[in-house]
Amino acid sequence: MNPPEPPLLVAARGDIPSQVPVWFMRQAGRSLPEYRALRANESILEAIQRPDLAAEITLQPVRRYGVDAAILFSDIVVPVAAIGVGVEIVPGRGPVIAEPFRGASDLLRLRPLIPEEDTPYVLETIAIAKRELNVPLIGFAGAPFTVASYLIEGGPSRTFTRTKALMYNDEPTWFALMEALAEIALASLRSQVAAGVDAIQLFDSWAGALSRRDYARYVLPASRHVLEGIGATGTPRIHFGVGTGELLELMAGAGTDVIGVDWRTSLADASPRVGRGYCLQGNLDPAVVLAGVAATHREAARILQEGADHGPHIFNLGHGVLPETDPGVLTDLVEFVHNFARAAT
Repeated sequence: MNPPEPPLLVAARGDIPSQVPVWFMRQAGRSLPEYRALRANESILEAIQRPDLAAEITLQPVRRYGVDAAILFSDIVVPVAAIGVGVEIVPGRGPVIAEPFRGASDLLRLRPLIPEEDTPYVLETIAIAKRELNVPLIGFAGAPFTVASYLIEGGPSRTFTRTKALMYNDEPTWFALMEALAEIALASLRSQVAAGVDAIQLFDSWAGALSRRDYARYVLPASRHVLEGIGATGTPRIHFGVGTGELLELMAGAGTDVIGVDWRTSLADASPRVGRGYCLQGNLDPAVVLAGVAATHREAARILQEGADHGPHIFNLGHGVLPETDPGVLTDLVEFVHNFARAAT
């Protein structure tokens, strides 16, 4: 007899599992003392290139929290860094590009990703982690728009003015850049699926900076290319962005199984926007966890009820775990989610 399908994969495929699955974006990170001890003398990109270390970091939150999935320890800029785009991940700031993209000539700096040659350490990390895990492993990539914003702005941005200027002023270059980044993301995700990940998440972290019109014209086609390409493998897909409440219907239409919802939009509001054909993921405000157990339980109960009213639901935060988070509160939260689900059945 085959073992039962893990709750996260049941929910991702649109069914109701025996308990609500839960995992956390950035669950492996600075909030964990064991993570800080391992990363004491290495940069993030250096750690990612050490499969034994990256696999251990991937496994740490599963052991500590008892979450229903692991997420690969990597970064959305790894593929472009691997093909020679100068990238440094600066602590407290994020990805910084040595020479930002400014026009059509910069497209020559992008070449196709060959994962077996360019990022073999990612594939080895997956193999090591899979040998140890008893829960699904989630792989991921950065969506073309979000990666493009780093390449053009030179780093994180609040306004995305250079990105939008290129988008509006030079459409041929913009669409060529989107196509190149979509192919890079798709190659990376296909290699992760072949190596053994059980689901993937496409992070379009900064798509919320766009209007519905601009998202539909300038971003949606490239994201759809990535998600539909992975859909052909049968692997469950999660699509997530920050501040994307007004874009949820369009993001669902890009081709996905799960829509990640950040904390600014309630699941009750998200449900009619995306329809019942999708699983919802989210969406506790990461700051609530800092307020302690009582506040966390209260907000989690509300979100769990909204998720139950929708149907398939994967509990998560509305963005990543904050560095100052008490790991004990997250451990308690996982138990609360699991117990809430059991009490409701």
